[in-house]
Amino acid sequence: MALTDPDRLFPIEPAARNVARELYDSIADLPIISPHGHTDPSWFAQNNHFVDPAQLFVVPDHYVFRMLVSQGVKLTDLGVPFADGSVEENDPRKIWDLFAKNYHLFRGTPSQMWLDHSFEHVFGIDEVLSQDTAESYYQHIDAKLKEDAFRPRQLYDQFGIEAIATTESALDDLKWHKQINDSDWNGRVVTTYRPDATVDPEFEGFSDNVRQLGELTEQDATHWQGYLKAHQIRRAYFKQMGATATDHGHASARTENLDPKSAEELFEKAMSGHFTSEDADQFRGQMLTEMARMSLDDGLVMQIHCGSYRNHSAVVFKHHGRDKGFDIPTATNYVDALKPMLDAVGMEPDLTIIIFTLDETSYSRELAPLAGAYPALKLGPAWWFFDSYEGMKRYRETVTETCGFYNTVGFNDDTRAFCSIPARHDVARRSDCAYLANLVLTGRLRKQDAFELAHDLTYRLAKEAYRL
Repeated sequence: MALTDPDRLFPIEPAARNVARELYDSIADLPIISPHGHTDPSWFAQNNHFVDPAQLFVVPDHYVFRMLVSQGVKLTDLGVPFADGSVEENDPRKIWDLFAKNYHLFRGTPSQMWLDHSFEHVFGIDEVLSQDTAESYYQHIDAKLKEDAFRPRQLYDQFGIEAIATTESALDDLKWHKQINDSDWNGRVVTTYRPDATVDPEFEGFSDNVRQLGELTEQDATHWQGYLKAHQIRRAYFKQMGATATDHGHASARTENLDPKSAEELFEKAMSGHFTSEDADQFRGQMLTEMARMSLDDGLVMQIHCGSYRNHSAVVFKHHGRDKGFDIPTATNYVDALKPMLDAVGMEPDLTIIIFTLDETSYSRELAPLAGAYPALKLGPAWWFFDSYEGMKRYRETVTETCGFYNTVGFNDDTRAFCSIPARHDVARRSDCAYLANLVLTGRLRKQDAFELAHDLTYRLAKEAYRL
């Protein structure tokens, strides 16, 4: 018995389902371009065996443990590390048994579809995970992980990945990327410049982070011009190590375009530690515009991830740190917020700024009209809570009529869970083919154009937008 339906996510109506299946068959085996994500570059640098099923599927995946936590399971019982790296539960079988016992909680969610796809298509399992099958699952996956065919580089090839991007802090030494680049392996793993720790005055240790940035670049980063120069030098190093993009995770989409003297005064206030939350938000906004100007100079694609109240649980953040499933969507203004940056660089055809959001309502109201007008602006794919069939369908419905397909950038999986990458891309491919089939059957799209579009949405748009 297969865990996944071969016609999953295709339209119910027979004629539309047939067209969707034709379109999907034409693109199902295209290479995966994964231009934004959070897999660990050390996996590919060292190519060691994955430790155990729990460390592969449960511990690193906030999609998995956030659902379990919402039902009263403790993060500590799932082996999720504390902020200092220590763990309370380190028995992988206990973690796996707890996961399996609660697997029913994922029914009907995208997570179940990704997990079932991984279990069936990566590990060859054809029975449903449950408390009764937990041990057989564990033994089977654990045995597979000991085989050379299931090392990270071999899975990369098996998944059909052509290029994958990781995300590193501006302060990262990039040693794993250097090791990958120096190896004889031909897989393409590129880094992404994430400067949040050095551009957000409210980030823990901000002033020390800025000083460290200066040390890495041999600049006096405690002064405005030296600080900007330090970012330029660091970006150049990331680019040398393979980066094609930057990434900026801000709570709001606010941008500023202050005169140089005002920007310098704001920076000095941020470095002093005597600033208000308004000052911090204004400085983050100024740095988005500064980074956009730098992208115009060095060619790095700029990604802005906003509309998220990050680390919403103070208790979880205190004990376990960042990125533990408590990033919550917030209403976000884009029309006014992005205007200073767009006034400065928005009409530049050689600049690519990709906007992501968790605020789904803003797509048709603000983001699609903006991307449909400004040459520099592109829309990122449905992300986080919207990387599901319903979310992708709503995304296409709300943005296509205003900005078309070609002001979007395909799909990215944004994942830490390595084995979910082919599953997530498969969902995106099926969702897009279902959408295109309905356009064909309702006379809004020629069938021959739908085949070309399916290829573009699956492969070409992401590859070109991210310069991969």
